[in-house]
Amino acid sequence: MKHKLAGLYAITPDELRTDILVAKAGQVLRGGAAVLQYRNKAASRALRLEQGHALAALCRAAGAVFIVNDDLALALELDADGVHVGAEDGDLAEARRCLGQSKLLGASCYDSMELAAAAVQAGADYVAFGSVFSSGTKPGAVRAPLTLFAEARRRFSLPLVAIGGISLQNAPQVFAAGADAVAVISALFDAADVAASAAGFTRLHQQQRMQQ
Repeated sequence: MKHKLAGLYAITPDELRTDILVAKAGQVLRGGAAVLQYRNKAASRALRLEQGHALAALCRAAGAVFIVNDDLALALELDADGVHVGAEDGDLAEARRCLGQSKLLGASCYDSMELAAAAVQAGADYVAFGSVFSSGTKPGAVRAPLTLFAEARRRFSLPLVAIGGISLQNAPQVFAAGADAVAVISALFDAADVAASAAGFTRLHQQQRMQQ
């Protein structure tokens, strides 16, 4: 059964030590993250398998959605809940065919409503826009204005995810702009208290929902 994506969408950093990654991911999930995306551009295939299996088990135990970034084969091998695909990381329609209808397919749409429309047509379950703010992870990323979310909400009925430079300080305006979920790396995994940071994002989302 597919899940409705909303709230905190945590994305893992390029951490090579599995014990550190799993410990921090556990804290993120304890803080209420609804989704955990495994993204590690620095890991070997063997390490990605090791870390992926560990994180998948964590998510299953926590009842959270487990997504694999840009690696359809790995997502299928791990029996992940879905895969997230960038514009240059594969064909969305082919990913949809391989995943079947029961798994989640997410698409990076940057600042483009046209890419979002194409992703919806190809069978995406959610679309992500960003970088909504300056991002330390991707400093050269194209910037996506928050006004995109209101326009996307008028055009599409699927969940909208915001990514890029999101912090506890600016997340309220992202939710207010119309994002269903905020995708966060640094503000979570680099925090002095990872669980408290995750809980903060979760609380901000709940507060926004109460105001709607």
